[in-house]
Amino acid sequence: MGGGWRSPKKNLIPDEVTFKSKPEIAIEQIDRLLKNGIRVMAWNADEAYGRDGFFLDALDARHQAFVCEAPGTFTVWLKYPKVGRKSEKRDYRRIKRLRESDEKPTRIRDVVVTSPMFKHQSPQRYIVRISNKGEEVWEIRWAICWRKTHTMKMVSNPCTLVVARNVLTNETKFFISNRVPGSNGWSLRKTLKVAFSRWPVEDCFREAKEELGLDHFECRSWKCIHRHYFVTLLGHLFCAHTRKKLSKTEDVTSDEYLTVEQIRRAVNANLGATTDPPRVRASKYKAEYDIQSYYQKRNAYAIKSHRKKRRAAFKALGINIHTTKSIYDTKKRRSKPRKLALSN
Repeated sequence: MGGGWRSPKKNLIPDEVTFKSKPEIAIEQIDRLLKNGIRVMAWNADEAYGRDGFFLDALDARHQAFVCEAPGTFTVWLKYPKVGRKSEKRDYRRIKRLRESDEKPTRIRDVVVTSPMFKHQSPQRYIVRISNKGEEVWEIRWAICWRKTHTMKMVSNPCTLVVARNVLTNETKFFISNRVPGSNGWSLRKTLKVAFSRWPVEDCFREAKEELGLDHFECRSWKCIHRHYFVTLLGHLFCAHTRKKLSKTEDVTSDEYLTVEQIRRAVNANLGATTDPPRVRASKYKAEYDIQSYYQKRNAYAIKSHRKKRRAAFKALGINIHTTKSIYDTKKRRSKPRKLALSN
């Protein structure tokens, strides 16, 4: 008989685990964090959560600030829509209804083009990120808006719609926030700081996938998937902690700056030469050290070249990096103490 022996089927997912969307899982995790006493300044999320009205309503209901990226199809009102009460036929109750002209909010990608509030607004330039290739300057325009809720309230509290455009690539991003600059200690700079704070998280996922195999989860059981996830994150934490401990500088333009990728290579070389004789082990360590030194110098040269090229592009557009506003905290220069002359 062909086919061979087959193991009995196992339930990959436990029976008590039911299907939930990503926004629903996120709200459950937020509730658990709040229950444990953890408080944050604001929540940030990508378009998958920013387009979900139930997710935004849930954050509003918990009095949590958020700045989420929104797709161009997200709909808002730039003027507060009028809400009236209309009696249903054969029913004496008067139910809340939006005015017919305000029933359909406008997509934000159309609002930016047609609304005089955005067309006549002078954009503000901000440095929102400093990557290995240099500064990223975005032009910012914003306005107060209202969004349609999925509850009986129908119209949300005042929100902030932020439109950001990259001056070099013309990439456009939209952000929606339930905090308005000028109230409750919020400013435009603070809103942008939250809106563009996802890049470090994305870098962590990139390193975990490319260097530590986070996306290599070829396993067939619920427990194995979680074990792989935990082991990968522990490995990433070890490499990040070792890099911070051994790197002589945090300046990426220096040839003494270490990366997580280099730490991972060094660990692999160390583990691969553990059982070799001392002389062979020393030669492998020397070869790996030479490779690391080469890539350190190469990375430093490449970063300097990229930054020089980008600053030249900014100069051609008439943008002065040193005078452009930034979302990062600027250290105040301490004035030197003056020597007091004593007179008789």
